[in-house]
Formats: sequence, C-alpha cells, structure tokens
Amino acid sequence: MSFEERSTWIYGLVTVVIPTVYFATMLGQIRVRPAGEIDYVGPMLAAIGIAIAANIIGTILVAIGSAIVSGEDADRSDERDKNINRFGDYWAYYVLSIGVAGALILTFVQAEHFWIANAIYLAFVLASLTSVTLKLFAYRRGF
Repeated sequence: MSFEERSTWIYGLVTVVIPTVYFATMLGQIRVRPAGEIDYVGPMLAAIGIAIAANIIGTILVAIGSAIVSGEDADRSDERDKNINRFGDYWAYYVLSIGVAGALILTFVQAEHFWIANAIYLAFVLASLTSVTLKLFAYRRGF
C-alpha cells in the first residue's frame, strides 16, 4: 500500500467521524430548539479545525511509520497516484457544485443561516467522501 493510499484512508476516516459527531450534535439540538436559536458556528469551526488537525497528525504518523517500517519516502508518488488523485477530485468537484447550488437555493428562499451554513458544510463533506471513495476504489480495483 502506497503512502498516498494510506493518507487517503486517514482522510476518509476523519471525513466520516468528525462530521458525523457534528451533525449528530446539531440534529439533537434541532429537535428541542428552533434553528435560529442554535449556536452552530463554534461547533462547526471546532469540527473543521479538529478534522484538519487530525488529518495532519494522521498523515505525519503514517509518514513516520512508513519510513521506519519499510524505508519508504512519504514524498514519493508516481503517475498512478497523481491520476487517482485527479480522478477523485474531478468527481468531488461535481458533488460540491451540486451541494453549493442547494445552499444557494436556500439563500434565495431566505432560509435560516443555520440551514445555509450546514448545507455548505454538508456539501464539502459529501465531496470529500466522494473523492475518498473513488480514490480508494481506484487503488483497490485498479486504475
């Protein structure tokens, strides 16, 4: 397994766990309060910050582990890795575009900021999941 594939697994794990906790927290609050009264900014920024930090730390640990165990350089990627990254990011772009269009529609109908912000965050999460899933599929099934 290449360093790029290991990094993709880390990114995928972070992309599943952190937003799941965030959205579960927000859904728990929406049941008892109107959307306009929910403090979502702090928790969303915390989720984004924690996800970034977890991804960086995970990637560093994978790089150190790769260097110790197999002597593999973390900065080495071949043409296949580049094509797989491009493939995953290409499709993630479309998912993100559709999600942002949905958030734009929420803006047009003057939805609460809570819904607009969460729609944008969800669009980023779904785009990341699309990218990770397609990349891992390409690594496992061939590209």
